[in-house]
Amino acid sequence: MKLYFAPGASSLSAHIALREAGLAFDLERVDLKGKKYGKDKDFLKVNPKGYVPTLQFEDGSVLTEGPAIVQWIADQAPEKHLAPPAGTMERYHLVEWLNFISTEVHKAFSPLFSSASSDEAKARQRELLGRRFDYIQQALGSHPYLMGGAFTVADAYLFTALSWTGWVDIDLAKWPKIADYMARVAARPKVQAALAAEKPPKQ
Repeated sequence: MKLYFAPGASSLSAHIALREAGLAFDLERVDLKGKKYGKDKDFLKVNPKGYVPTLQFEDGSVLTEGPAIVQWIADQAPEKHLAPPAGTMERYHLVEWLNFISTEVHKAFSPLFSSASSDEAKARQRELLGRRFDYIQQALGSHPYLMGGAFTVADAYLFTALSWTGWVDIDLAKWPKIADYMARVAARPKVQAALAAEKPPKQ
């Protein structure tokens, strides 16, 4: 099994999930601008969508889209409790979180990374994200993680998306529960291992 990833991209979520699940996998770094991996291999032949994460299996088949990938990963190691059992209401709440993170948080960052966005547009986007962060802070309450006391794949995804705040001048100190949450997730050994593995090799 191979995870195609790019440093700083949303593929970090799947990378964390794989390590938390204890699954064996290889990493393949992708140049998202050039759509290449390895020295000059065409990434579009692996995933015509052209983005990560992409999970490739031994038979050559692939699974794409982060929320789908992390749920598959969680289901391979049910004893790790990275997702509630399928069919339970708790599982649907996990899906609810994954959809919220994908559509209302992850995608909301895109205009902030675009050179085509005006300063006014970026200011409006920061306000929108601020309202989403207000909701997350309220939802966290006194719980250590999104689903309560247990770390799940939704936390891997939210941690990944919120890590981009440092690149777009959003200070999480305005949301102290989220800031504490980020520090709590960052301290997990498997998260630290994923972050270390994605650093560029020393020259």
